Amino acid sequence: MSSAPITAPDTAAFDRDLARENLAGFWTARVPGHKPEPPFLWPWATVHPALLRAAQSIGMDFAERRVIKLVNPAYTGGAASRTIQFNFSVVNPGEVARAHRHNMSAIRFVVAGSGAWTTVEGERLMMEPGDLILTPNWTWHDHHNESSEPIIWLDGLDGPLMQSLNLAVFEGYPHESQPVSEPKHGGAPMRYPYKDALTALLERPEDAHDGRLMRYKGNGPGGDTLSTLGCELQALEPGFQALRKRHTNVALFHVVEGSGQTQVGDETLTWQRGDTFVIPAWQWYAHHNPHAGRAVLFSMNDRPALTGLQLYREEKA
Repeated sequence: MSSAPITAPDTAAFDRDLARENLAGFWTARVPGHKPEPPFLWPWATVHPALLRAAQSIGMDFAERRVIKLVNPAYTGGAASRTIQFNFSVVNPGEVARAHRHNMSAIRFVVAGSGAWTTVEGERLMMEPGDLILTPNWTWHDHHNESSEPIIWLDGLDGPLMQSLNLAVFEGYPHESQPVSEPKHGGAPMRYPYKDALTALLERPEDAHDGRLMRYKGNGPGGDTLSTLGCELQALEPGFQALRKRHTNVALFHVVEGSGQTQVGDETLTWQRGDTFVIPAWQWYAHHNPHAGRAVLFSMNDRPALTGLQLYREEKA
């Protein structure tokens, strides 16, 4: 014998009874569809003065890392995106950013200054503009600047992802810095000099959607840069107009050289050297370089994490 359908008043009463027992019915719920999110751009003309002010007013005895975070107003979590984060760090001459480690994977892309270094698991890695340095999760790392000028770099982390999983763990080193020793890691390098990366990039054939594109290889699954983070270098030749594409990963871009535009949905981001911008997941976009000089973009994405979860998808127009 089938029972009569539950009327709306009966459903409401049932829902209240369930709530009192910390239960809930699923008969009124709907799985939300994808909601496109807006892109956002942080101009270097805004970021750089903030870094200089921090360098003058925030001591390393007060802050273990002198960092300016990129905050996307579209999110309430105080991050650049829902899964990955870009920050800028500055270390003054003679300073040491003390050693620590965390289960967040991180990268360093040097923006300005030279003569400083990062030590990762005892390996000293020199820092020059455009260099990429990897800090795999749970590796000890500290930063030293014995040059005569501040060193500025871009920090990339999977911090928002780790925090959403409630898995972010941090540990301080017992001393300010770790001793330098012979490299202990195997396989892919921990430092990618910019001059070598740019040479390899310009040897790549031009693609209609990406221009010239090089993925930094690492020890992540399938040769990805890291287990949760992928890094790329991209060159847009003068006059290049990309065809549109979209993918399920988030992408954060930093302009290394030149200037141009990126059409994201109905919005146009106009960028120049030093600017940083985010392209949210599953948004149609296309880069354009209408100028006479080459443009070079460094980017970081969460594609390796999505690939491991079998959630990566890409479409091209």
